Amino acid sequence: MDPVLFNDVWHHPVNRKGRDFIVGDLHGCVDALRYLLREIGFDPAHDRLFSVGDLVDRGAQSEEALALLDKPWFHAVLGNHEDTLCAVAEGRLRRHWWYGIGGSWAAALSDEKLRDYAERLRTLPLVRVVGSGAERFNILHAEFFGNDDDLDAGDFSEDVRQKLLWGRELAMGTGDPLRQRGLSLTYCGHTPMRELQQIGSQVFVDTGAFGPGGKLSIVEARRSQRWSVTVDVARAQGAAEMALP
Repeated sequence: MDPVLFNDVWHHPVNRKGRDFIVGDLHGCVDALRYLLREIGFDPAHDRLFSVGDLVDRGAQSEEALALLDKPWFHAVLGNHEDTLCAVAEGRLRRHWWYGIGGSWAAALSDEKLRDYAERLRTLPLVRVVGSGAERFNILHAEFFGNDDDLDAGDFSEDVRQKLLWGRELAMGTGDPLRQRGLSLTYCGHTPMRELQQIGSQVFVDTGAFGPGGKLSIVEARRSQRWSVTVDVARAQGAAEMALP
């Protein structure tokens, strides 16, 4: 079930053999992910896990989160924190600005190692599309205004790209959900919510795993089932010793 790359949009076929899940912003909270994968009975041979981005920064396990990109069952979109890492590695942004938004985990990394990570991250799309018609759902990081055809075209202006990575209009109530008419169910993160919440066509699945009182959440695609856990609870249950699939 290999994806098809088209500009900044990757298309995946429907998963007929297993289940599809979407995980919120990881931000280096890999122990919470280990726990949740066990809870949902994740089958790496047939199930897929889609990430809304922001694998790195703030949490303690950013490099472990980046290692997930090598897992055949893990499919991420680019988040604003990955985009920032790339900007630092490419010399377009100072390290200390990045450290201020959670990138201090990389203070001891060499420029060469950072460039290696950036090279891998630059292969990630801004959008993933799964299936078609009534079975379709989309994954992106922040927000998108338009319909499925607009998304599929992948010809994003710089303004649209910034909204895909950094936008909060919909989450903050200043963006009109009617501008999403014709957009399939779309999973996103970026703006932490207390609980998973749908606004317009978008389902916000980031529940602030890295922060006090926050948790990591996973939802099964196109279903109401969801699972959440705090990093502290996951570690108290022995998550650090749980093997990833």
